[in-house]
Parts: sequence; structure tokens; C-alpha cells
Amino acid sequence: METLIEILGNATFENYVGAAEGFTEMAYQMSAHVLTLGYACMLAGLLYFVLTIKQVAPKYRMSSVLSGVVMVSAFLLLYIQQTNWTGAMTYDTETARYVLGDGTDLFNNGYRYLNWLIDVPMLLFQILFVVTLTKSDFSSIRNKFWFSGTLMIVTGYIGQFYEVTNLTAYLAWGAISTVFFIHILILMRQVITEGKENAPAQAQKYLGNIWTLFLVTWMLYPGAYLMPVLGGIEGALFNEIGVLGRHITYTIADVGSKVVYGVLLTLTAMEMSKAEGYDPNAQ
Repeated sequence: METLIEILGNATFENYVGAAEGFTEMAYQMSAHVLTLGYACMLAGLLYFVLTIKQVAPKYRMSSVLSGVVMVSAFLLLYIQQTNWTGAMTYDTETARYVLGDGTDLFNNGYRYLNWLIDVPMLLFQILFVVTLTKSDFSSIRNKFWFSGTLMIVTGYIGQFYEVTNLTAYLAWGAISTVFFIHILILMRQVITEGKENAPAQAQKYLGNIWTLFLVTWMLYPGAYLMPVLGGIEGALFNEIGVLGRHITYTIADVGSKVVYGVLLTLTAMEMSKAEGYDPNAQ
């Protein structure tokens, strides 16, 4: 008799849980609703950035434009992620649980990585159009953001294929991704520190909030990545609680690091614009 690993191979652990024991009505529906909430927040964020773009001076508007692009990208790919979840699981009347279907449509977190591959560089670029760098070179920081952001996502994407079948490869690729992650944190701290210099008091406060938000929300991603093994492959998290926990963690991180982050950048740009004498009502 074939084992689940022989059948599912490098599929993510959500599929293994769906094949082994399935999901209760609550776990399945909560996962579906959380995924729906994720793409709905992106659509709401898009509306906000469109409506507020003229509230900031023209020199800062590229940040709002990039926020809009991030929202569109995230909405589309998270919508696909939600439909992927509902398409992969089917209701079993005998067990009264949602189980993995016939295997033709496995659930895949790769959609999130594709989304991040598009969004992460733009999220990092955004702040460069709001703050004034006093010591660092704009192009140099931008290129470093792109380099580390892209490789962080690509290495994490490769690693997630081994989360069930090869723990060593899974953790090794995660460790490589973390190196680029740490580099991004160092760069972001540098940019925010320089950006606070000569900025209005309220803008400095927003920039401080951005750093706190960035640190907290981005730290959620490694936790979600490691969710399948935090309790061991056969441990407490290798069940529907772990699946639901990962959906919730990724969604909170995505909304915070994209929507809330973009809103705070817009508020910062508004304060910078006001300090420079920009009057949106006069336009």
C-alpha cells in the first residue's frame, strides 16, 4: 500500500492533513473565510490609495502608485489562493469532514510566493519615494532591496516544497532565505533612521510606527513558514490547527505589511507635503 509521501510527494502539509484526517466544518470554513478576508482587504486598500493619491505632493505619489500595484497583485493572487483551497477540498458525507479531493487540484502555497515575488521589491521601494536619504545612495539601497528581497522569496519558495518530505532541505533553504531577510531588516532600519532626520515631528512618529509594524509583521512570515514542524511532523501542529494557524498568520502578515504599511506611508507623505506647503485643496 502506498504511503501518503509516495502519493503526495512534495505537496504542502495542508494536503497531507486533508488526506490523512480531513478538516472539520469550522476549520475548513474559517480557513476559507480568512483567505477571503485577505484579498478583500487588498481591494479595500486599493480604493484607499486611489482616493488619497492627490492628498500628497506629486513628488511623493509614486509611493501611492506602488501601493496600488501591490494591492492589485495581492488581490488577484490571493483570490486564486482562496479558490485553490476550496477547489482542493471536498466534503465527505461519511466522515462529515472536508478531505483532499481526487488529487487533481492540490492546495499550493506557491501562489503566495508568486505574489511576494512581485510585491516585496515594490513594498521596499515605496519608502524610498517618501523619505529623504541623508547619507545613503538611493540607487544603491534600491538595488540592495531588490537583490535581497527577490532572493529571500525565491529561496523560501524552493524550501516550502520540502516541508514534509525532507526536513534538512526545508530548514536549509529557510536558513538561506533568513540571511536575506535579516539584510532587508538592516537596510530598512537604516532608511527609516535617515528618513527621520529633518522630517516633521508627526512624520517622524509615523516612520517610527512603520518600523515597528515592519518588524512585527515581517517576523510573522518565518513563523508561518515553520508551522508544519513547530510541533514535529507528527506533532500537535501537523493537523487542522496548524493549517488554520498558518492561514491566519499569513493573512495578518500580508494585510499588515501591505495595506497598513501603505496607509502609514501615505500619512507620512501627507505630513511631508504639508510641511512643504502643499495644499491639496488648491489643486
